[in-house]
Amino acid sequence: MQIKSALLAVALAIAGMQAQAECLTDKQVADLIASYVAKTPAANPEGLSEEDGACSRAKVNLQLAQRLGKVVGYKAGLTNPAVQKRFGYDKPTWGKLYQGMVLADGAVVDATFGARPLFEADMLVRVRSEAINQAKTPMEVLDAIDQVIPFIELPDLTVLAPPKLNGPAINAINVGARLGVAGQPVVVPQTRGERYAMLDALRDMTVVLSDDKGAEFGRGKGSDILEHPLNAVVWLAQALAKEGLSMKPGELISLGSFSPLMPPKPGVKVIATYYGLIGAQPVSVTFK
Repeated sequence: MQIKSALLAVALAIAGMQAQAECLTDKQVADLIASYVAKTPAANPEGLSEEDGACSRAKVNLQLAQRLGKVVGYKAGLTNPAVQKRFGYDKPTWGKLYQGMVLADGAVVDATFGARPLFEADMLVRVRSEAINQAKTPMEVLDAIDQVIPFIELPDLTVLAPPKLNGPAINAINVGARLGVAGQPVVVPQTRGERYAMLDALRDMTVVLSDDKGAEFGRGKGSDILEHPLNAVVWLAQALAKEGLSMKPGELISLGSFSPLMPPKPGVKVIATYYGLIGAQPVSVTFK
């Protein structure tokens, strides 16, 4: 009953958005989902406004939920100015994470895990309290989470021509959510002083993406994500609220990219290392 009620609520929300926006048609969404399942490139969503992108994402999410099941969290996308520049868009985007998308550290993944597979250094946080939905500062976010988790995201841009994607189109494809590999969690400390130290470390850390021979794919600073990575959660809380959604305890939130998006190659092991964040162990994925 709860699932049916949730799907009905989403359907009603979509109907409300459709009254004000020109969503992707049901046929376009069905084709997009079919391509997602088959891991084949889909037609690019084109000519979408901000409202069109949000409405289309809601329709796509409704279909994904019926196939993938439970929502386990959210991902904030385009939170890094370098990634925004790549797609010609000046603000973040968001999508949903579903059951089975988050794999364990050391996972072996097919290099063709999607139609347009990529990898990037990322980070997850786990929601502890619903107070996160009112957070206005990184410290308020830190107070409402209980874990910070090293994460290599494995997005899939899914379409025939990824360079033509813009912000609304990226929203329409659920921000390319496909898979990711989560490392050992770092527990948020209890004392105020330790929390301030973690807050500074998250801002100042250097995240390096490399192979197992030490060759670098890319690197970035914590501050590359909206000046502080936890600002991605502040933004996400506000964005979700506009659509009547909220983060819930236990859910995982992907903060965005610290590195360039790179295509995987068979036989390559990828490692993300978080220098300066005490307690953070490297996380890895191997492509086959």
